[in-house]
Amino acid sequence: MGAMNDLEKNRFSARAKRYARVGANVGGVAARLAATRILSGSHDRESGAADLAAALGSLKGPIMKVAQLMATIPDLLPPEYTAELAKLQSEAPPMGWAFVKRRMQAELGPDWTARFAGFEHKPAAAASLGQVHRATSHDGAALACKLQYPDMQSAVEADLQQLGWLFALHRRMDPAIDTTEIAKEIAARVREELDYEREAKHVRLYQTVLADEPSVRVPGVWPELSTRRLLTLDWLEGRKLLSFKGDDIEIRNRLATALYRAWWMPFARFGVIHGDPHLGNYTAFSQDGEPSGINLLDYGCIRIFPPRFVSGVVDLYHGLLKNDRDQTVQAYQAWGFRDLTHDVIDILNIWARFIFGPLMEDRVRTIADGVKPGEYGRREAFVVHRALKEKGPVTIPQEFVFMDRAAIGLGGVFLHLDSRLNYHRLFNEAIEHFSVAQVAERQRKALAGAGLPANAGQG
Repeated sequence: MGAMNDLEKNRFSARAKRYARVGANVGGVAARLAATRILSGSHDRESGAADLAAALGSLKGPIMKVAQLMATIPDLLPPEYTAELAKLQSEAPPMGWAFVKRRMQAELGPDWTARFAGFEHKPAAAASLGQVHRATSHDGAALACKLQYPDMQSAVEADLQQLGWLFALHRRMDPAIDTTEIAKEIAARVREELDYEREAKHVRLYQTVLADEPSVRVPGVWPELSTRRLLTLDWLEGRKLLSFKGDDIEIRNRLATALYRAWWMPFARFGVIHGDPHLGNYTAFSQDGEPSGINLLDYGCIRIFPPRFVSGVVDLYHGLLKNDRDQTVQAYQAWGFRDLTHDVIDILNIWARFIFGPLMEDRVRTIADGVKPGEYGRREAFVVHRALKEKGPVTIPQEFVFMDRAAIGLGGVFLHLDSRLNYHRLFNEAIEHFSVAQVAERQRKALAGAGLPANAGQG
């Protein structure tokens, strides 16, 4: 399991270097934004957003991950900032072969090459925290080896601390939404993504929660070839989802249905969500030459909810369906919203009706008619934000952040595929015979089976 002395663990020297790099870029933008706002009573959002993107764009690693997370949380930042951050590419320059050899030796020991029948020198994919290499086991199985970049823990801590200015500045400039809980949630999830031993447990968890879903494939874990910074999984063969955009509607709907079930079934029945539903985390597998379902590839950003939160989602759906105000208020309280006034409830209902709208209509439809994938949820978030300025402020509960973000990400993928489904029937199938006690019992067993603590992900 790697070296006994964990030399990379949040090393102060690595962190200090990172502070200097990030701070010089980001701090300068922060100072300019604050100065222009104080001196003129406003600030040029477009040029400020471009400055921020330029500052972050020259850096790689977790700060990119955090920036992209922030860009996908509806109305966390002004729209000009979101547009610029969304353009940033998360792909870091891959480690060269000499570097990879040193990293693999640190994780599996000096004879690491003997553990594989083959190991490709060139990475198959490079992302913000690590890169993936194809390999072959001695019995001929195709493997995906995800290897973390060096000093990532130090980089994450430095980046999260430096990005604190952005949240603080946002709260001063735009106090309608208190971002304190959002900042906590982002920090918790990004730190979890560094722990590949935890991610291996997430994979095992999904093998359980999707065991009855033949349209969704979950890879197997190779524990003898994995450590805290190296995760070896089965290589799942498949094509990118966007390659099916021009296919028949039947194929696009089949893939969208598999995607829906991959996301909603674990949540409705086990209280678990895949918190990062973007196109790069899925491929489509084929059977008999036909695209048949999806491969779920990445398990770093998994969110496990207390069963009462799942109950809140079901209560909100029924409350909106029946126009039962007491039930909708009960749902918001189950999610952790506090001190709700009638005005704030009305504002939250604008957002809820947008998210739940497709689920309440018993008909075949797109997830949002006439909306571009990148704009899904933006207009509604703007309306809610503007209303909260007058009637707020409201603190967004920590648990709500990734649920909300994931719903938006999932909607964007449905729009990319231009799928047309009966979301009402799919959702009602997921929540059929819903019981908080049953969700709690299923979750308890699934977490125990995966080696995760009973309170995993709930803090």
